[in-house]
Amino acid sequence: MKSFTGKSFLTLLDFSPEEIGSLLDLAANLKQKKKDGVPHRLCEGKNVALIFEKTSTRTRCAFEVAAADLGMHPVYLDPKSSQIGKKESIADTARVLGRMFDGIEYRGFGQEIVESLAKYSGVPVWNGLTNEYHPTQVLADLMTIREHFGSVAGKKLVYLGDARYNMGNSLMIGCAKMGMRFTACAPKEYQPSEALKKTCLEIAEKTGAELSFSDDPLSAVRGADVLYTDVWVSMGEPDAVWKDRIQALSPFQITKQLMDAAGPQCRFMHCLPSFHDLNTEIGQKIYEQYGLTAMEVTDEVFEGPRSIVFDEAENRMHTIKAVMAATLVKE
Repeated sequence: MKSFTGKSFLTLLDFSPEEIGSLLDLAANLKQKKKDGVPHRLCEGKNVALIFEKTSTRTRCAFEVAAADLGMHPVYLDPKSSQIGKKESIADTARVLGRMFDGIEYRGFGQEIVESLAKYSGVPVWNGLTNEYHPTQVLADLMTIREHFGSVAGKKLVYLGDARYNMGNSLMIGCAKMGMRFTACAPKEYQPSEALKKTCLEIAEKTGAELSFSDDPLSAVRGADVLYTDVWVSMGEPDAVWKDRIQALSPFQITKQLMDAAGPQCRFMHCLPSFHDLNTEIGQKIYEQYGLTAMEVTDEVFEGPRSIVFDEAENRMHTIKAVMAATLVKE
């Protein structure tokens, strides 16, 4: 396997298709070891800092369990446990943490923050989510698609909803890198930026990927192997945007009708959490205000036999483990 030692994992734009494939192979190997009860403490005695300016269930648990399995000690820093960007600059924080820890995970706001951590810390930095990118999620998505379909090349993934931010961006990049067929299906004002489209189209010319952009869900999903969506309002955004998002994105809700239009081969994926029922405070609040029993996906699809969201969620841990091991273990 190509050496990743000392390299940060900030966006899939930084990695070749061969490198991404290598990380997926390592993740599959480590997953099998986990299932078989085979110890794989490849990073024994190392320490890692987990900086969370945005809270998370899957990302935190995935990093903590993966670190423990690899023999490392993770230290969790929530917004109240760190002075990053408040009393201490990003650069100063990075230089301090880099002298204490062997690696740093960051989940928070602008991509420039995780880039600065990588620039100044001197140790591998892993992007657990920024406003612009979510590469560890997409690595898990690719692993899940490969498990269910045997390969990723040529598979068609349609992302429905707000495609302007981290998930739409990172899925487009991942599909372009891996020779897949990607469609962003969203209102015109909710499509990825022209600059990133251009970059991904240039990648696609080399890999054989096909990228398209649509605002017609029924047409876009035909022949899709995967329909993918995310919540309509991201963490940190004000509640005031719900009304506009619901109005704009309701036609892009993933329903059984759309799944059937895609075909029997189609699977449903979601990075979670999902508002598919009324069993959350936000779901109940939206129902009381707008009368919706589900938002980005119906409960029928989410709980249906073609939903693979929990395989996908589990694979967060296996792929994150692969990233940490690959960047920390000396060849």
